Amino acid sequence: MTMKSHLLKTFVALSACLAAAAPAHAQLLGYDDVSGPDGAGDAFDEGDVDDGDSLVPGIGTRTKKVTVVPYIEAQQVVSAELSPGDEVLTYSTVAAGLDANVTGRNSQGAVSVRYERRFGYGNTRVADSDVVSGVARASVGIVPRSLTLEGGAMAARLSVENNGSTVAGRESNSTSQVYGLYIGPSLRSQIGDLHVTGHYRFGYNRVESPGALVTAPGQNPADIYDEGTVHNAMVHAGVKPGTVLPIGIGVGAGWNREDVSNLDQRIDDKSVRGDVVLPVGSDLALVAGIGYEDVTVSNRDAVRDPVTGQPVIGPDGRYVTDKSQPRQIAYESEGLTWDAGVIWRPSKRTALEAHVGRRYGSTSYYGSFAYAPNARTSVNVSVYDSISGFGGLLNNRLAGLPTQFDATRNPLTGDLGGCVAGTGSVGTGQASCLNGALASVSSSVFRGRGVMASIGVSGPRLQYGIGAGYDRRKFIAAPGTVLAGANGVIDENVWLGAYLNGRIDRQSSFGTNVWASWYQSGDGVAGDVTALGATAAYYRTLTGRLSATVAVGVQGVDRELLDDVWTAQGMVGVRYSF
Repeated sequence: MTMKSHLLKTFVALSACLAAAAPAHAQLLGYDDVSGPDGAGDAFDEGDVDDGDSLVPGIGTRTKKVTVVPYIEAQQVVSAELSPGDEVLTYSTVAAGLDANVTGRNSQGAVSVRYERRFGYGNTRVADSDVVSGVARASVGIVPRSLTLEGGAMAARLSVENNGSTVAGRESNSTSQVYGLYIGPSLRSQIGDLHVTGHYRFGYNRVESPGALVTAPGQNPADIYDEGTVHNAMVHAGVKPGTVLPIGIGVGAGWNREDVSNLDQRIDDKSVRGDVVLPVGSDLALVAGIGYEDVTVSNRDAVRDPVTGQPVIGPDGRYVTDKSQPRQIAYESEGLTWDAGVIWRPSKRTALEAHVGRRYGSTSYYGSFAYAPNARTSVNVSVYDSISGFGGLLNNRLAGLPTQFDATRNPLTGDLGGCVAGTGSVGTGQASCLNGALASVSSSVFRGRGVMASIGVSGPRLQYGIGAGYDRRKFIAAPGTVLAGANGVIDENVWLGAYLNGRIDRQSSFGTNVWASWYQSGDGVAGDVTALGATAAYYRTLTGRLSATVAVGVQGVDRELLDDVWTAQGMVGVRYSF
């Protein structure tokens, strides 16, 4: 059985678990979980959200809410190349999918998963192919209000550019399937006046080897991420202000280990810290923490050709790792870390925290803002700073997604949009988007810093939202190895995505999406890439379960060193929902 089959079965199994999950109580807003890389700040706990305080019917009560919609679909697609050529391609698709949201007292989750088979015919260059796309997020109560099992998964089909950046919704020779998933327990308990929180997450991520990448003259092929694992653990214990002392105090410890198969790259990060919380009002507190952190990044070299001395590239287009040689240190940081900041929580609908400190040997900033004026609106902003690989960043973004959402999809390709619209959950302090994590699938470990924000509104007739972000990756690699040329290189990405969906009448509705990304590579040979796109679709109910769709779209990739590619697409399809 292939790795792709294993991953597909895992994703489908998680989806089935969500659809069958027992309903559960859910903490709408992280109202008693604040700040700090290790959860420092739990001492400012304002208590759990009472069942009666739920902003959403069915959440935090005994009411059960289950929505499960499986479907099958058939489509006919035409794609016209506008630049650099003028070829017109047609293909057919059949698909099966599942959209589900489950809410109850002990479990909560959402999933949107789709399997599609594409059929090319005639003189078309479109090859028969399988496409898997989806996103899932769940929280299953093991011990009510104390111990939960958390999990998330995603699958996407992306076109990989010559500099390692990705473009969604575009078919090319370098198209690849990306998978990510994580699972683990999460603890929130109280022992007397002591609040204890913690989690352990195991993650697995994989990028299937894309076809031949088109590169600029003199440029080596990008080393694309293969697969990797992530272990992330955290525990924190603290007391609120006014219980044991006038101030809140806490201690915490964390461990993060990420292994990347490409050249055996590894991140090993261990930390401990103490923190204090000083209330300066009923909804405002000053926080500070100091700790010790030991971070090591290492990798091996590639096998070298005995004659030319050049690195050996395997049949999958990636460097062959030389396991006979010792691991080389790429980065080390050991010593004191500190940060100080402010927490503002005027209500259970609003939470703000901002921190500045020193980590990784330089100034570090992080924080978040979450605002949900009502059950239909959610605003989230997140500022982050961490050392990770592609897999670690993807797992963190999955963990930040809400457990109740509606996924937006490209009607022409079935691909997921980068952001999901939260339904029934007050902000988590994380923007509900994966765009930044999926911006590049380069294998090298990096220090990632940036900001992302999203706004989502789900009204009775209109649903709309926008997400945007900036990501900066400074790559880390050991000197004397084949990755040495990437060390210190900085890639930057700015992305934007927006959607507007609405109901026209009882039988018809519409959906629109626009997206853009600007990827600037620090490698002068690789060049920059700009991707733009927009789609519009009309949906019509034919019978109680049968509906039809007509959609059009245009998208393009503007490259600095290679030919620009622009295409227009049209589609007609029918869907039967069970």
